[in-house]
Amino acid sequence: MIIHDTIIYLKMDGDKRVGSQMKKILIIEDEPNLCESIAEIIEMHNFKSLTAENGIEGLEYINQELPDLVLCDVDMPGIDGYGVLSALRQNPKTMTLPLIFITGKDKRDDMRLGMKLGADDYLTKPFTATELMNAIAIRLERKAAIEKQAEEKLDELRNQIALTLPHELNTPLNGILGMTAILREEFDTLEAEEAIEMLDSIQNSALRLHRLTQNCLVYAQLELIASDPKRRATLLSQPDSCYPKTAIAEVANRIAKAANREEDLKLNLPNTEVKIYEAHFQKIAEEIIDNAFKFSRTGTLVEVGGEISNDWFKFYVCDCGRGINPEQIASVGAYMQFDRKLYQQQGSGLGLVIAKRMTQLHGGDFRIESIPGVQTTVTVILPNK
Repeated sequence: MIIHDTIIYLKMDGDKRVGSQMKKILIIEDEPNLCESIAEIIEMHNFKSLTAENGIEGLEYINQELPDLVLCDVDMPGIDGYGVLSALRQNPKTMTLPLIFITGKDKRDDMRLGMKLGADDYLTKPFTATELMNAIAIRLERKAAIEKQAEEKLDELRNQIALTLPHELNTPLNGILGMTAILREEFDTLEAEEAIEMLDSIQNSALRLHRLTQNCLVYAQLELIASDPKRRATLLSQPDSCYPKTAIAEVANRIAKAANREEDLKLNLPNTEVKIYEAHFQKIAEEIIDNAFKFSRTGTLVEVGGEISNDWFKFYVCDCGRGINPEQIASVGAYMQFDRKLYQQQGSGLGLVIAKRMTQLHGGDFRIESIPGVQTTVTVILPNK
C-alpha cells in the first residue's frame, strides 16, 4: 500500500524512451495493485520499471537484464525476499546490487535478519511516495559513489602498472641481453672466472624475471578465489597444515643469505601447527621477510618471531628500515611502489598484497604498523587449529 502524499511529479518529455542514462528498477511484488502503483511512481521519475510476481521470476529477470536497484517484497510464495537476497549476495555479478525490502512486518528481528543478509534498506507498508523515492535516491547515490571509488582504484591500478611493469620487465631483460651479447662477442678472450660471473648475472636477472611473472599469476589466482565463494570454501576445507617454525626459518635463512645479511637475522619462533598449506605459508613468509631485507640497511636487525594465543598463531617481521606512513599503509596494493622517484628499488609492489590476500583467504588477519624512519612491523595472524 502506498499513501500518495503532496509530492509533485515532474514528467519529462520522452521519459518513456529507454536511453542509456535511464536507470532500471526491478519490482518483485506478488500484490498486483501495489506492484502497479510502485511502477507508476518510479516511471514518473524517469526510471524504467521491470516487474516480477515472485522470487523465481525476479531472479530470472536479474540474470537476463541486470537492473540498477531491486525493490523486493519479503513475504512471497516459493522463494521469499530473504531467498532472493541470499542468491544475489552469493553471485559476484550481483553481490553489490542495491536491494530494498518491502514488508508489512515491523519487528526488529525481521529487520536484523534482512540487514545481516545484506539488505540495503526497508520500506514498511504503508509507505508514502516520498519515502519510496527518497529510499531509491539514497541507495542509487551510494551505488554511484561505490562505482566511482572502484573506477578511481582501477585508474590508479592502470597507472601503477604503466609505471611499474615496464621497468620491472626491462631491467632484467636488459641485463640478460647485455651479458649474452658480451659473451658472444668476447667469448674467445674471456677468462673462465669472468664468464662465470656473467653467467651468474644472467641467472640472477632471469630469476628476478621469473619471480615477477610468478607473482603476477599468483595475484591473479588469488583475486579469482576471492571473488568466487565456492573456490574460497574449497580452499578453506583442505585439511593440510604446516609447522611454521621450520617453514619460516627455512625461508628467512635463505633470504638473509642471498642478501649477505645472515648476521642481521634474528629468529624467535615457537613450535605450533597452523592450518594452511605449507607452500602458501612459505609464500606469505617469503614476501614479508624479503620486503624487510629489501627496505632496510645492512647492519640493522630484521627480527622474525611468533606467538601462540588461544586458537591463533601470530607471526611477525620487524625491520628498522625507512618505513611507510599511515596513508601509504592504507594504499598498499598490487603494483604499488611508494616514493619510487626518491628511492631506486626493485619490486613490483605485489609482494605485500599477495601476502595480505593469501592471509585473508585463509581466515587470518594482516596488519602493518610503521614509524617512518624508525621501525616497521608486519603481522600475520592465522588459526592454528
